[in-house]
Amino acid sequence: MPASRTAFDPYASPAARSRWRFLYALGPLAKIAGPAPAMLMLVFVRDLATPAAFLVLAYAVLLVGAHLSMRLLAVLLLAVPAFLALVGVGFAVWTDASRIPHDVVVVRIGDAVLYGAALEIGFSTSLRLGAILALALIGGLTTSGADLTRAVVQQLRVPYRIGYTALAAFRFVPRFRYELEVIRAAHRVRGASRGRGPIAAARRRAGYIVPLLAGGIRHAERMALAMDSRAFGAYPERTERHRVAWRTRDTVFVAAFWVVTAVLFVVLAPWG
Repeated sequence: MPASRTAFDPYASPAARSRWRFLYALGPLAKIAGPAPAMLMLVFVRDLATPAAFLVLAYAVLLVGAHLSMRLLAVLLLAVPAFLALVGVGFAVWTDASRIPHDVVVVRIGDAVLYGAALEIGFSTSLRLGAILALALIGGLTTSGADLTRAVVQQLRVPYRIGYTALAAFRFVPRFRYELEVIRAAHRVRGASRGRGPIAAARRRAGYIVPLLAGGIRHAERMALAMDSRAFGAYPERTERHRVAWRTRDTVFVAAFWVVTAVLFVVLAPWG
């Protein structure tokens, strides 16, 4: 089997599988700056149409510009809408009926009444949450933590001591995930993963804790030694092997997203 198929890089950046997946070619800050105004203004809208429009826009950008696995597609197209529907009904039930019009009665069960205005409030809230989440996924699904940290240090001039500390924290996550898979495989090889049911599953998970903590401590020690050997913190600035530049396409993407955002707000007029 070729080495490229067996090697595992826990820090690998998400890569485009097609030239049409344009989100991978954009800078990390562009994918944050573009949707940021819409995410901020969506907090203050109260209608249904505006968050629904931005939810559709974010889904369209993700489906066209990002490579999504079948599992992720199922989450976006099935799980997220089901969750938003559940949250919408939940908010509608929790709405104070004394502060809303009672013109439309949707459901009446005994003394409990669900009004149309309560449903509108509930679903406008859930759609706002869904739209903000979907807009955040534009950058979140197509940007690695390492590239985001480099962009923040190089373009926003955040001190590298803060940025690289955050980068080290980012890298703990895939490292822990990889070590957890190794520990699970080792337990299976040794026959320590027998049994079914919740008690056996809880016993197996408890057995992962100590080796995972030991691996985390060893990784932290190696990282501290590596940072000391590279004189981390000894100078006010450091050179960077990987440059994350702000390109013309980043400016175009941000400007286009802002224009679309302004058009949607003007057309839909959520504040009257």
